[in-house]
Amino acid sequence: MAADSGAAALAFVPGRRLSLTPRILIINLLPLLLLGGGVFYLDSYRKQLLDERYKLARVEAQITAEALAGASRERQEALLIQIGKEQKMRLRMFDAQGRLWADSFALDEPSFAFDTPGDETWQENFARWLDRAVDTIVGADPIPNYIESESTDADAWPELKRAREDNLTRIQLRDASDGTPVINTAAPVGLKGATLLTTRNAVDITLEVREARGTLISAVLLALLMSTLLSLYMARTIVTPLRLLANATTRVRQGRDRQVEVPRLPARHDEIGQLARAISDMTATLRQRIDAVEHFAADVAHEIKNPLASLRSAVESLARVEDPDLRRQLNDIAAHDVRRIDRLVSEISEASRIDAEMSRATFESIDLVALSDNIIRRREARDLNGGRPISFTYPRGGASVMGVPIRLERVIDNLLDNAVSFSPADAPIELTIDRDEARVLLSVCDHGPGIPEGAREKVFRRFHSDRPEEEGFGQHSGLGLAIAQTIAEAHDGTLLAGARPDGTSGACMTLALPDAAGAAARR
Repeated sequence: MAADSGAAALAFVPGRRLSLTPRILIINLLPLLLLGGGVFYLDSYRKQLLDERYKLARVEAQITAEALAGASRERQEALLIQIGKEQKMRLRMFDAQGRLWADSFALDEPSFAFDTPGDETWQENFARWLDRAVDTIVGADPIPNYIESESTDADAWPELKRAREDNLTRIQLRDASDGTPVINTAAPVGLKGATLLTTRNAVDITLEVREARGTLISAVLLALLMSTLLSLYMARTIVTPLRLLANATTRVRQGRDRQVEVPRLPARHDEIGQLARAISDMTATLRQRIDAVEHFAADVAHEIKNPLASLRSAVESLARVEDPDLRRQLNDIAAHDVRRIDRLVSEISEASRIDAEMSRATFESIDLVALSDNIIRRREARDLNGGRPISFTYPRGGASVMGVPIRLERVIDNLLDNAVSFSPADAPIELTIDRDEARVLLSVCDHGPGIPEGAREKVFRRFHSDRPEEEGFGQHSGLGLAIAQTIAEAHDGTLLAGARPDGTSGACMTLALPDAAGAAARR
């Protein structure tokens, strides 16, 4: 149940249900979308501008109030007109009883005017809608609308009423009908209870915020477009070849088309190209192994069929033969065939599992000189050389390689068995160990007929058996040298057949292995 729950949980991970293309798009576009979210946080920029404008409005109102306090009525009206025009403000004076007695808009032409609703362009309407949308999203505090009261009494303006009561400068932000901010500042004038009310339409703040927002939106949209195009291009350069590789490997797995070629993408020198060529090489190697297994199975069937046919014939004939001598011959043939089949099965079993065993084996440092000396002593003690002496030549200090001792022992035994089979009686067999740069060379040479140059590769084929005439039929399976070469290659080495270096008759089998230092570095 726990495994099922884990699988179910994984099934609901969104990333696992998306292909690479939307994943690339999401990863590349998400930072830009977050950046685009900065449009909504321009509200803080607007607040900073308003805070600065509040300070300016307070200073302006207080300075204007001081200038008005010591002036005559005519001078006060002149100052209201002058300051209103220069600062584009509306200035109103109220007496101690809160009655309006001077208005810069009434004394002269108004220095600014609010936009009339319905006269805006669609761009202005959209900008105003966007302003309100941003305020709603960021949760901005509501701003009271600016409504020009018909009353001329000071109490019509809350900020002016507070200024009169507290005898302090008060500021109030309002929202004009066109969405622009209106800053009202009320300040006491002198000590007799008169007050000043300044009104400024801060259109520039709205324009600056809208301009900044428009620039940011344009930049984000352009970046989104470019990022989308680049993401699609990137996805195409990655996803398309991966799909080609996936389709090709699926066809290879299904085996519907044996000749299907996995694309190697030679024009690509990146990781995708490396992957394509690695999969192509892996597929080719798998095909070679499959072919080798098929050929091996066919060869096994052929090799076992012959002794089985002979055994069957001998067994069937025994029931009809009365002659004791002939029955004894048939029994000998049957026993020989049974031993031959047993030998074949043992050799075939080892040949079939050697690759798997070598891939899991742990290599260790081996002194090839000591290993060879022990093999020679064991063979002499068991009389496995048929009376043929073995001369052993090796370098001082030994020769170390990395490998599996029992497998390298099998290689040397097979090479010596092969030399014994072809060497004349009493002819010596030379086993030589030498060094060649970063390799250790082990050669086994005999004085037999030698191997023709055109047949030196065939001797390593499975079930290839070209034995001397005097050797009994069926004594060898034809797998010895094939097994030895497989073990050599599993040790990153080679096993080659050649002629004797001194030019006399005979063959030399040379095993080349990396020395211990080089092999350890590679692993």
